[in-house]
Amino acid sequence: MSSKPSPAARRKARRFALQALYQWQLAGDLPGTIEAQFRVDNDMRKVDVAFFHELLHQVPARVEELDALLAPALDRQVKELSHIERVILRMGTYELLARIDVPYRVVINEGIELAKTFGAEGSHRYINGVLDKVARGCRQVEMRARR
Repeated sequence: MSSKPSPAARRKARRFALQALYQWQLAGDLPGTIEAQFRVDNDMRKVDVAFFHELLHQVPARVEELDALLAPALDRQVKELSHIERVILRMGTYELLARIDVPYRVVINEGIELAKTFGAEGSHRYINGVLDKVARGCRQVEMRARR
């Protein structure tokens, strides 16, 4: 019997994925190498490992598509974002696009929380605004249903 991962396990997966994707972005290491390192260096027992794996591999694989979806919602070029903002926004955009099982409000809230923890002061407001704009494009039906 398989059970749905807990919100806490998903949150931990996002946190590790943020750190791993930051490493990928800065060092250019392969996602598989980074994943192996994370599995050795971290206690992954209470982490949604499948979700961590998905984010770590799918965000780099779809980075051009994600950046194209992000671009209209930004007030600057993707490359001008801080490294942390870029990773958070790419992860959030991926979830909005590919993980319809995760409500858009959860995706936005998780991005805000990651920005509060890892981003510059006030960056959570920017993350909120951008992900909300991306959600309007990716999740129109879900957003209308909530009104």
